[in-house]
Formats: sequence, structure tokens, C-alpha cells
Amino acid sequence: MPIDISTTPIILGVSLKMYFGQQETIDWCKRVSQIAMIHPAVSNGLVKIFVLPSMPTLGVVSPVLQSAKVGLGAQDLFHKDRGAYTGEVGGLMLRELGCQYVEIGHAERRKLFGETDHQVAEKLAAAVRNDLIPVLCVGEQNHVSPKAAADLCINQLKAAVQFIEGKSVQVLVAYEPVWAIGAEEPASTSHIVEVSRLINEYLAQTKQFAGSRVIYGGSAGPGLLTELEGKVSGLFLGRFAHDTKNLVQVLDEVSALFAESAA
Repeated sequence: MPIDISTTPIILGVSLKMYFGQQETIDWCKRVSQIAMIHPAVSNGLVKIFVLPSMPTLGVVSPVLQSAKVGLGAQDLFHKDRGAYTGEVGGLMLRELGCQYVEIGHAERRKLFGETDHQVAEKLAAAVRNDLIPVLCVGEQNHVSPKAAADLCINQLKAAVQFIEGKSVQVLVAYEPVWAIGAEEPASTSHIVEVSRLINEYLAQTKQFAGSRVIYGGSAGPGLLTELEGKVSGLFLGRFAHDTKNLVQVLDEVSALFAESAA
């Protein structure tokens, strides 16, 4: 089935988490930049790529990615811009380093560091204040019905904007069912499509989220975009894309889907 061209450009995000050292990160970003500069899915505007390297490498890889128009983002930020906050990094510095995106509320941060909805909301306010696009992670802990999952995700979205006082915010919602993260198989196609549809429906009806889009993460890999038939705005890739050959495979998939639509 042809892809829904209303999802153009498809958004592909990649988080490197803490898997690579500095030189590995630089080399990986150079390969991604080379791919972005020559792959037709990118040059034809069908795909927009952003990457989230580890914090210490942001300033080094920023010019590498910028040359290929690949978006740069951070995996976290502190809710204050400046001050006596040992070990933290604020949105002001992230912007200075060339970041356009910042990931907020990932399930690992909630689990490992006890991050709460309140803290997520503080961080989202900091992102908005510093003109960073929030990659806001939402998702249900346990495998429940699509309706129940969507209700949980929507409640997380509502909680996340409690400190921006009605100000409009363009969010990239990363739907990642927690039970599917790191699993051998992603959630079923029907589950992803229905939860994403319900989240998108809420976003479209909520003026504060005007222009926001939903991408899917959680064991996202090859073939998933084809299975989803353009029903989501893109994928949030993890370890699968740490091998850049796999990223090329997804880009090839996008080209094939749009070629089918044009036929």
C-alpha cells in the first residue's frame, strides 16, 4: 500500500545513548553525514534525520552534522539555564553547541533516576524557553489495549506542559511502549497504528500542540515503516541504527515507499 504523503518528511531520529566513545561518535556522525548528503530520500526532502549523541561530544560533532543538514540534539537537559548545578547542562548551552532537539522523559531516566512527570514538565519548559524542539517520550509500562495505552500517553502529554502556561509548543512525540523497548520484536503494527492515531487525534484537537507529530520507538527496525504504511510520522531508532548500514536500509525503504506512491 502506498505511503501517506501527508507524513512528509518522514522523521528518523537516532539516539546513541552511552554506547560510543568520543572518536566512535565522531566517526559515526561523519558516516551519517556522508549518507545524508548523497541519499536521494534525504536530498529529495522525503526524510529529515536528527541524532542524539552523548553530551560531551555535542560541540565536536555539531559542525560535522550541520554540513549535511542533519539535526543535532541532546539526550537530556537540566530545568535551569545557569547556576550552581554541578554536573548538569542547561538548554542555553545546548543551543550554543548547535542543538535543535532535546530528548525529554525517556523511560530509562524515569526508571534509573526516578524522573517524575513534574521534572519532565520542568525540562520541557526549559526546552521551550531555549527554542529547542522537545523529543518527548511517552509510553505505557505494561501491554494494555491501544485505547488504554493512548489514554496513558495523553495524560503524560498533559502533565508535560503544566509549566508553560498555555504557550504553544511544537513537540516531537516519541511513542515508546516501555514493555517493547529492547524487546526482540516491536509492538504489533495494529497497536502502534491505533495508539499513534489516538495521540495524533488529541494533538490535532489541542491548540497548544499545534504542529506536533508522533514518531515510533521501541525496537523499531527494518520493514516497520513499510508495515505502518505511513500511519506514523517516522521512527526513533536505537541500537539498530548504530550500524549505519541499517540506517541506509531504512532510507532505502522510504525511497521505495514513495516510489510506490508515485507509481
